[in-house]
Amino acid sequence: MKGLSNKTLITVSGPTAVGKTKFSIDLASILNCNIISCDSRQFYKELTIGTAVPSKKELKAVKHYCIQHKSILDTYTIIDFQKEALSIIKNEFKTCNYIIMVGGSGLYMDAVVNGLDIFPEINNGIREKLNLKLKELGIEYLQKELKKLDPVYYNNVDKQNPRRLIRALEVCISSNKPYSSFISKQKTIHEFNLFHIGIEMNRELLYNKINSRVDKMIDGGLLEEVKSLINYKKLNALNTLGYKELFLFLEKKITFKECIEEIKKNSRRFAKRQLTWLKRKKDIIWIDANINPEEIKKNYFSFK
Repeated sequence: MKGLSNKTLITVSGPTAVGKTKFSIDLASILNCNIISCDSRQFYKELTIGTAVPSKKELKAVKHYCIQHKSILDTYTIIDFQKEALSIIKNEFKTCNYIIMVGGSGLYMDAVVNGLDIFPEINNGIREKLNLKLKELGIEYLQKELKKLDPVYYNNVDKQNPRRLIRALEVCISSNKPYSSFISKQKTIHEFNLFHIGIEMNRELLYNKINSRVDKMIDGGLLEEVKSLINYKKLNALNTLGYKELFLFLEKKITFKECIEEIKKNSRRFAKRQLTWLKRKKDIIWIDANINPEEIKKNYFSFK
């Protein structure tokens, strides 16, 4: 762990349902520190059940930042999160040697850890045109265009995420340069140490946990939560797992059984994409989901 002080930001990553929340709370309790949520779905106070927000008991056990602190009606960008998170980290380090940042939103975590790249201004109307193409021709159109304009980024991007495809394409079209050419190769240097943890488990067990979590969300009232948000279904914050599938059910486009199976299938696919993203990173220390956080302290932080 290289750094300029004895302060350490610990990041905890892993696929959905692997147990990041519990592990982070246990580790934070051991290290006597607080937690920043890096789950972009958990920022919004209207989304609770479908985003697996920590329970009231869990939130009481350890102080959490960036949990349900915004509304789906607010404009809250990755730049806003980066600034807020870095400010929290700086303030926390005045009284504590550690802070944990946990969540499955890799881009948001990278924004804090590595900094944000500077992209050109986007010409007016490009995003609207791309959204129209998405609606008319489907995500396959965006995939083909990005493969043509920026094959390097195409090979790394989550090809099932239309927002990321559109973001890359609007930069390519506006600048006449590949999106990947604007991605910095030099990491931000922080005045604190970085320690990256990745949690993993057997794939079959993980998929079973994902399926079980979806069933618990449904039993816990996810349908009622989605019903209360149907007037806002076009917002980006609601174009997300669990919500978009249930909107289709409420619009009578699929059956309830089909809806549940779609949520489970898409959640499993999302977990697979998260792992693919994380496995490319060279500085993550991978641990088994069943490890006792005391072992992490003993092996890596006992000298602090």
